[in-house]
Amino acid sequence: MTGPLSDLGRASLAPTQSADDAPPLSDIRRLSFNQATAERASLSDVIESCVRHGVPAISVWRHKLAETSAQVAARQIRDAGLAVSSVCRGGMFPAPTKEERAARIEDNRRAIDDAALLGAEVLVLVCGAAPDRDLVSARRMVADGIAEIAPYAAERNVRLGIEPLHPAFCAERSCITTMREARLISEKFASSNVGVVVDVYHVWWDPERAEEITRLGDRIAGFHTNDWLVPVKNVLMNRGMMGDGVIELRRIRGEVERAGYQGLIEVEIFNEALWERPVDELVRTTAQRFVEFA
Repeated sequence: MTGPLSDLGRASLAPTQSADDAPPLSDIRRLSFNQATAERASLSDVIESCVRHGVPAISVWRHKLAETSAQVAARQIRDAGLAVSSVCRGGMFPAPTKEERAARIEDNRRAIDDAALLGAEVLVLVCGAAPDRDLVSARRMVADGIAEIAPYAAERNVRLGIEPLHPAFCAERSCITTMREARLISEKFASSNVGVVVDVYHVWWDPERAEEITRLGDRIAGFHTNDWLVPVKNVLMNRGMMGDGVIELRRIRGEVERAGYQGLIEVEIFNEALWERPVDELVRTTAQRFVEFA
């Protein structure tokens, strides 16, 4: 990638408009900057840049909390006046032994404590891959794991958000790959306790997407926007800035909003080339593209 970030991969034609598309956003009041978009920057630098550019909210990753502490991060975010849309990540429930599964439950309890301390709206669950290629058992472990931590989360006023991942991630990151799977698990619990996070990168391809979003209704616990770049070279690092790829972003936002979701919208981008950019450039361009394309 070369040239200024604002010009990277910009589509030469405006996206086709549909009556189902959400209207353009007029400002960044609903924008939450997901820390993964500036992976090389410290949490302190991201907080300061969000304040400089008027971004009202942030999503925090737990490995960044380890650079300071959840207590220090909570104070920095509170002093900056930022909201916390989510903490990422919990989950990773499947494991080959009972002892490993128990250890993962304990780690999820610590993640819930972090989310509660930060005042996060949701703890995002990346559910985990199948040990020994046994997807049926892995999905059972996910459902059992969520059932085990859900009461603990409810006691601490932390909502759990199951994030279905694109099927390309099934072998390594999550055996929950469709909104239907995530919805069916979430329906075992109160919607205020367990919901589903809709990330356009993971669900844009799903022919049942619009119907499933409607069915989710108030179970939508979060909404993430970004873009799918073509050609794909590395599926993990293939996300782009809004407007650089092929996803019908406003159409999906329209589906989510008609289902009742009016909360914060996270921009979460895994992209090695973008990570090389200065954090101020990333935050500024994210805000610009959010209004222009999201």
